[in-house]
Amino acid sequence: MTEHLLLGQTLQFTGDALADWQAATRHHSAGAVLIRDGRIRDVGPAESLRAVHPDATVTDYGDALICAGFVDAHMHYPQTAMIASWGKRLIDWLNTYTFPEEAKFSDPTYADMIAGRTLDLALAHGTTTLTSFCTIHPASVNAWFQAAAARGMAVVGGKTCMDRNAPDNLRDTAQTAYDDSKVLLDRWHGQGRATYAITPRFSPTSTPDQMSALGALWAEHPDCLMQTHLSEQVDEIAWVRDLYPDARDYLDTYEAHGLLGARGLYGHAIHLEPREVDRLAEVGAAVIHCPTSNTFIGSGLFDMMGLARAGLRIGLATDTGGGSSFSMLRVMAATYEIGQLRGTPLHPAQLMWLATEGAARALHMGGQIGHLGAGAMADLCVIDLASTPAIAQRHACADDIWEALFPTIMMGDDRAIRDVWVAGRRVAAG
Repeated sequence: MTEHLLLGQTLQFTGDALADWQAATRHHSAGAVLIRDGRIRDVGPAESLRAVHPDATVTDYGDALICAGFVDAHMHYPQTAMIASWGKRLIDWLNTYTFPEEAKFSDPTYADMIAGRTLDLALAHGTTTLTSFCTIHPASVNAWFQAAAARGMAVVGGKTCMDRNAPDNLRDTAQTAYDDSKVLLDRWHGQGRATYAITPRFSPTSTPDQMSALGALWAEHPDCLMQTHLSEQVDEIAWVRDLYPDARDYLDTYEAHGLLGARGLYGHAIHLEPREVDRLAEVGAAVIHCPTSNTFIGSGLFDMMGLARAGLRIGLATDTGGGSSFSMLRVMAATYEIGQLRGTPLHPAQLMWLATEGAARALHMGGQIGHLGAGAMADLCVIDLASTPAIAQRHACADDIWEALFPTIMMGDDRAIRDVWVAGRRVAAG
């Protein structure tokens, strides 16, 4: 039985940091993480764990910070190659950049290449789990899950379904959306570390018949996730109102077709009506905050603390490629900036919780991923808190862990990621 002991500073969460970060946070300045058989077996003071496990292989990271691997709860791996494309609002951006790129995924070889590239970029930035929309092509889903399995990663994905308001070569039908999704679900859901998400892109690109077909599939497989977009931009909401004139609001276009539930993931959720907030909270659904995307595409300012007080699950995400970075550090920085604009800035502990524990809870994987604690998979990120001269000079003046960590959140990138572990295996080294 091989045991591995990682030494460094450790950061754990024992509760909801949005509600009370001080009570929910545990930091060891000289800590250790014990790994055995791909899982975390213990976390605590280094001196104690070394004494109890004298034969464990030791990796000493000095004063680097060991935390759970980051969890990206909403992204589009097929948009990796066109990330940071200039100057469009949502609907124009889709037509100009997204749809032409997604059409390339009819080629399985291209899908394989981009899936691998995306996962490797994510790992280099300390992200160990991603939740992705694929394209309408089943090959894009197979490529995603195969690439993740080869790396031992826990990922979520699903065939993106669209039967209107999209190019002809990116449309399916209500029946093929159901049939293809069911075949892919049966093949991948629960296999290894794969989780399937039924995936209507959003209400404007699905007819009521397609929405109902996907709602029926979800009812047949309630243990799956369902991912989509909700209330990202005001002109999008007006478009939905025209397409669904009988709906009470945007959320009702999903609810009326069986696509509202506890295992639903609703990306963006910026411009919500009071009824929508109440219903999302009532069913236990999750909303996913995509701050770099929301500012890049000009969508609006997410109400983090208001929705948290309303009882919603909240995850954090890059929304690559609408989001302009693969880095969850940059996402945390943008979350802080949006909080400042709303008058509710978040503490560094809350930002880190959202990028790990919070996102894992949104995916119904709390305690398994995004968690530095006994029993969780050993998906870990090791952060150099002085990775650049600018960060190092600020770090040198820090009085506590939060002052030491915050400069990396605000100014860090992949250079700050010293090491990454997936399922107890070291996969990336800075």
